[in-house]
Amino acid sequence: MFRTGRICAVVAERDAAAMARGLRRALRVSKTVELRLDWLRSGGEIERMIRWLAANRKRLGTASRLTLIATCRRRGAGGEFVGGVREELELLRGAAAAGCRWVDLEIESAEWMRPEEVQELRRVARVLISYHNFRRTLPNLRNVRIRVENARGDAIKIAAEARGFRDALRILKLARESRRVVAVPMGDSAAAARILALRGGSALAYAPVGAATAPGQISFEEMTSLYRADRLTRRTRIYAVIGDPIGHSLSPQLQNAGFRTRRMDAVYVPVLVRDLRDFLAAIGPLGIAGFSVTLPHKEAILRHLDDCDPLAAEIGAVNTVVVRGGGKLYGYNTDYVGVLRALERRLPLAGSSVLVLGAGGSARAVAFALARGGANVRICARRIARARALARDVGGEAIERRRVRAEFFDAIVNTTPVGMFPKVGESPLEARELNCRLVFDLIYRPRDTKLLRLAKQRGIETVSGLEMFVAQGTAQWEIWTGERAPVREMAEAVEGVE
Repeated sequence: MFRTGRICAVVAERDAAAMARGLRRALRVSKTVELRLDWLRSGGEIERMIRWLAANRKRLGTASRLTLIATCRRRGAGGEFVGGVREELELLRGAAAAGCRWVDLEIESAEWMRPEEVQELRRVARVLISYHNFRRTLPNLRNVRIRVENARGDAIKIAAEARGFRDALRILKLARESRRVVAVPMGDSAAAARILALRGGSALAYAPVGAATAPGQISFEEMTSLYRADRLTRRTRIYAVIGDPIGHSLSPQLQNAGFRTRRMDAVYVPVLVRDLRDFLAAIGPLGIAGFSVTLPHKEAILRHLDDCDPLAAEIGAVNTVVVRGGGKLYGYNTDYVGVLRALERRLPLAGSSVLVLGAGGSARAVAFALARGGANVRICARRIARARALARDVGGEAIERRRVRAEFFDAIVNTTPVGMFPKVGESPLEARELNCRLVFDLIYRPRDTKLLRLAKQRGIETVSGLEMFVAQGTAQWEIWTGERAPVREMAEAVEGVE
């Protein structure tokens, strides 16, 4: 249906000159481009852009090699255009005459128009009838689809806010029923579904080359280079990282580099998960083969596993899950491996005094690794009851924050999210509390956290969380694939990312 690229590059700018430049950039990466004319700041700028298109039609190659989609969505339908339906219709006709092969007409405008007017528009361009709901995914999407199809366009688009992963998959399911459907899950919970949209049968996927125009959009570069969204098929194995928040995670860069290096037909996607049950219900329908678990789910996931590695069960936290036959979930903990690899080369663990900040899932892996190595483990956490419980499990001691300044440790290990992107100006401890030889921060983004900077100012040796991150991540990769991980290539993929 869309004869050129199936990932549509979206261009949205405030003036015609900037949009023309954006179009040129988009044409370097895609032959299917949506021009969000409604983003232009005035009707005069829209008309200038249309005149520019007409004047450059031959040079752009709009007759054969390029598919331009003109969109002029009104504010009542979630767009930026302040004019009425008649003005919208005239501008879309002008864009079609200037070389736009497709026009996007929202269902509200199509229903306001007479049926013969929609058919008249189809004589000058192909018409994509679109439905947008920026608040929620309606329970009965089939009725929505029937409503949009009744407008009798050449194709339909259904875009709706996904409140969870299951909502996103319900939207994608519409695309499996017809090649004429463009399915667009929106919102923070829908990023993974956008990546998998073409695999799920959507006629198009959208990705901005500049400013994002809808919640949950992923840049064109990431869609094509990091996730290879246009090359995924039903045979592609799906892996994921789940957490809340998830935007800081570099796991997709790490794991996808491994798949790319070994030329495996697999992809690893980020999934914002607030409700574990919502995600777990989507594993079977999507065919997820395995997933990473990050905060705050490392302990809660244990209740949903069918079986677990004995060490992970003893630790009481899981960061790696394999989906086996029949959808059975088997858990592991590779954080343990990451801690040992990061610390053993710098510190003789036996007999060392180590302070662990935090008492969550990551803290449990760190505390068990240190205790197994013979260290004297002290636990400091906001909730003293949790600190005492973890200290009891590893044969260590809980310590209140007020005592930290008066103590000396061979090492301090931060397992809390304090200082993690985007709150990079925070630190779990003050400089005067850093009485130790070494500070290890599990946070890897940013690599140089405020905690580590404070330690360096006092001449204390520091260890970035990136080392542990790569170690635990490559161990995950090997558990999932059964092959030796390309460690060097995977590490290089994340070392330069800020």
